[in-house]
Parts: sequence; structure tokens; C-alpha cells
Amino acid sequence: MLLNSNTHSDHLALQDSLNTPSAALRAFDATHAPRIAMVAGESSGDLLASLLIKGILARWPNAQIYGIGGDAMCALGFKALWAAHKLSVRGYFEVLLHLREILGIRKALRKELLNNPPDLFIGVDAPDFNLNLEASLKAAAIPCLHFVCPSIWAWRAKRALTLAKSVDHVLCIFPFEPAILEKYQIAATYVGHPLAQVVPMAPDKLSARRALGVDPHAKVVALMPGSRASEVQEMTKRFLEAALIMQKSDPQAVFLLPVVPHLQGLVQSIARRTPVANLILLKGQSHEALTACDAVLVASGTATLEAALFKRPMVIGYHVNWFSYWLIWPQRLLPWIGLPNILAGKEIVPELLQTQATPEALAARMLRLLNDEKALGEMTQAFNDMHLELSRDTPTLATPVIEALLARGSV
Repeated sequence: MLLNSNTHSDHLALQDSLNTPSAALRAFDATHAPRIAMVAGESSGDLLASLLIKGILARWPNAQIYGIGGDAMCALGFKALWAAHKLSVRGYFEVLLHLREILGIRKALRKELLNNPPDLFIGVDAPDFNLNLEASLKAAAIPCLHFVCPSIWAWRAKRALTLAKSVDHVLCIFPFEPAILEKYQIAATYVGHPLAQVVPMAPDKLSARRALGVDPHAKVVALMPGSRASEVQEMTKRFLEAALIMQKSDPQAVFLLPVVPHLQGLVQSIARRTPVANLILLKGQSHEALTACDAVLVASGTATLEAALFKRPMVIGYHVNWFSYWLIWPQRLLPWIGLPNILAGKEIVPELLQTQATPEALAARMLRLLNDEKALGEMTQAFNDMHLELSRDTPTLATPVIEALLARGSV
């Protein structure tokens, strides 16, 4: 699919500006205070955006960065007009329940950005929210950068056409994505996965257990049912019931359940109805849980990649509302949903989905994995290789793209 000639010219102009520092680009130096609007939804987007903000502030210390974001972004001085969790809804049915509020937020933000244009807009993931907003901003000559390529290689390939109309450049976190986007003449740069820079190659399990007050000799399983309310509602009870079954095999087993702050009440309510001995509810602290554990029972999403980067063997379990499943499942382009399997191009991590994701099946698969030294070793080695491939200096690689887009807007 070819874009119109004007779009293609823009693509070439931006690529040239990345290679040839123009007078305008040179003029946009650290003495300026660019106004950069950003939108990040859910906890994973908050973390990704915060890492990018660090690079922006290193280059432009006085940059004004505002929009929709979470705690990690706000800790760096980001001004949140709305909290990131307002966009943290997954599944068609669940989105319908919150659609009016989400559309209202987008309408209000669009009006604000069009009335007071930023020098650059950066949409971090959340494509259902961001692409529509970016299209309006791009039409108003506001440069738009999208951080994290939508999963057009996994499902909804037609979204690439929307992406081409909505953004000026895409920062890709997986090495195979720029070649896919090039087919649609979408300018893209592989910047590595920021999490690969944050996670150590050899996480210190003993220190993490000491910090969490966990027996250094216990078998520890992290339970990660998701960061969205709809995921937590759907998966937490299944994971806790699986933990009860696992505990019958090992009464001393410890279970760590990281909970995003705004869902503490919901998770505590579910946990009271499914009491698991040796269950520790953590306030966030997902990376601490991944460092301390022996294995992870995890829902689909960024958490599967995080577990892989921490070299922790895992079982993926996922279940959504039947209506969402009926609409989403036929659009899949790949046989897997877990990022480790997608990156490997084969199933290296067990996936138990929908009717397979029963507590009994999840517990049985986890127990089998924990007792299979060969499988544990092979999975750990695959994760180590994956970490090396994804490890890049993301802020440094992203800065020339941001600089070029800022220069274009200032001309």
C-alpha cells in the first residue's frame, strides 16, 4: 500500500533530517524549553514513557511535558491532566462500559492541544486512544511521534493504514518492526526495548527475597493477573485458586501478587474470598516480585516480556469476556499471544487460553514446569538471548528522532 506523494515526501524529509543536521535542527538546542504532550495508558505505558522522559530531560532539562500519565512519569515532573489508569481498559465489552468517559477525555485533550499546540506530541502505546488523537494533531501540523508500534504483525494488520495517516514517525521496540512499517512507507526507528536496559542480566534473587521478607529457601511463585481492572477482575480469582492447588503439593510455597495502587481494594476483596496461605500482596513492586520468584503465573501483555527479561520461567494464562473473545480471536495473525513466543517464533512458554485457563490446568502446568530442570534451563537460556537482542540505549537512539521532529515544527 503506497501513501500519497506528500506523505512520502514528508517521510524522506524526516529521514534526511536524522542524517543531516540542518540549521533549524542545530538551533533547537538544550537552551530551548520544548513543550511536549504525551499520552500513556496503564502501568506498562507509564514505565515506558518515564524512560523516554529521562532522555528528553537529559537533552532539554527545561522541557515542559504534560498530558495523560502515571506515577512513574509524574515522579519526573510530568504534569498529568488525567491519570493513565483512566485508559486501562481491555476488551470490547469492557471498553463499551467506559467508552463515554474515555471519549470525553480524548475530546477534552484534543481541544486543549489544538488550542495550545505543543511542539511535539508523543503517543505511548494505547493505539485505540492515541491514533485517533494523533490524526487530528497531525492534520493541524503538530508533529506526532508514536512510541511502541501497534501489534499489526499479530492482529489487525489494517491498522497500519491508520498509523500511516496518524503519525510522522514510530519508535519500535522490536527489531523486526521497521521492515514491516517500511512496506507502508511509515518512518520508523528501532530503539530496543527500554525494559531491557532497566532489568539486570542477572537479577539478585536472594537480595530481593531479603527485602520482601521471604524465606530464601522457599519455592516462590509470582502471580501477575494484569494491570487493568477488567483483567484483574477476570484473572485474579483463577490465579489464586491455582495457587491453592499448588500449595497442596508444597505447603511452604510463597505467592507474591503485585497490585497497581488504584486496584488494591479490588484485589484485597478477591483475596479475602479466596484465602491463600503465604500470599503476599505487594504495592506495585512487580520487578521486586519477578526478581524474588522462581517462576511466574502471568496474564498476557507486557508482563510476559518482563518475566522473560528477568529470566523467570512462566506459564501464561488468559481469559476474557466471551463477547470480547468472539470479536478479537478471529483477527489473530499469529498462533501465540505471549511476547516471548512471538519473539522466538515458536512456543517456548506454555499458553493456556480461555477454556484451557482453569485453575486446575494452570496449577498442573506450573507444577510440571517447576519440576522439569531441562525445560527450566532451556527457557532461561532463550530468555537470556532475547534480553541481549532487545538491549539498546533507547533514550539515546530516540533523541535524534525527537530532535528532528521538534526542528520540523519550529521551521
